[in-house]
Amino acid sequence: MGSRAGSTGALGLAWCGVSRVNDVGGQQGFGAINPDPHEEPTFHADWEARVFAVQRVLLRRGAYNLDEFRDAIERMPPQDYLTSSYYERWLAGIETLLIEKGLLDHD
Repeated sequence: MGSRAGSTGALGLAWCGVSRVNDVGGQQGFGAINPDPHEEPTFHADWEARVFAVQRVLLRRGAYNLDEFRDAIERMPPQDYLTSSYYERWLAGIETLLIEKGLLDHD
């Protein structure tokens, strides 16, 4: 995509200058990212592993696709996105999609 408002990217799409809260690429002030794979567990709690497993099953069963899943997470309200953990975002995305597709009641 182009780098200025109104410019056209490689796909012929105009860039509007609007980004979502998760789009922090190139932005300053978020601190360094220095992950240490030896110190960070894959899952911090059992429920995170379950969310991971549920998401994989739903993808394989065709309940939604990966682009829809990513978009559902990115549509979270900024305050919720910024205060949620990684797998809390996954769970919110799953819930959003299942409700939107009529596979889960909101209540």
